[in-house]
Amino acid sequence: MAAKKSLGHPSRHPRNGPGSWRWPPPSTASATTAPGARQRSNAIAWLPTVVAKGPAQLTREHLRRQPVALRTSRLHCIVLDTSGSMRQRGRLAWAKGHAAFMIEQAARQGDDVALLRFGGQGVELLLPPGRARASGSQRLRPVGGGGGTPLAEALVQADRLLQRTLRISGPTECWLWLLTDGRTLEQPQAPLTPQHVVIVDFDDPKKGLGRCAAWATRWGAEHRWAQA
Repeated sequence: MAAKKSLGHPSRHPRNGPGSWRWPPPSTASATTAPGARQRSNAIAWLPTVVAKGPAQLTREHLRRQPVALRTSRLHCIVLDTSGSMRQRGRLAWAKGHAAFMIEQAARQGDDVALLRFGGQGVELLLPPGRARASGSQRLRPVGGGGGTPLAEALVQADRLLQRTLRISGPTECWLWLLTDGRTLEQPQAPLTPQHVVIVDFDDPKKGLGRCAAWATRWGAEHRWAQA
């Protein structure tokens, strides 16, 4: 049976302010961490330039540059639960709004992004790893929900995806964002490749099963309740 689309629930972006949604700030590294780093600026250091020039007329040879600020490559792998339970209470539309927000934030910071979904149709790669574009969030619009929750397989595929990216791109700061309500009997193992794992919990905070928090504790990951 084809997965049903989530209807009647507009996607909601999380609040982006103090005490609500927290997005990792741009990551910088020193010039010694050149592998996997991107140059951000090469501005002129005017005081050393003036000292080097002395009384002579300024020439190109006098120019001194500020230390080059490097930006570590960063990849956000978003793993979105589209199983049947996520269709209840508008959770799927809510989670899609969060995923769209993440893609847009990654685009603003010049980060890379990948997007996988998992549900009754198995695991599907919606966005392969690459530089984030705000338009990438449009891939979420037709995504529907239904069926089972192949969470363990989704995490295995996400891990493999990150490993391939590291082999191709070199050192990269990898984040894995799991957007789910935790309503599955599976007991998935912790992803091995990402340095940071964040579980965004879409279960009911008052009547939830507490599985996302339990996984986070077992994995050494961060647990966050989804913000309206």
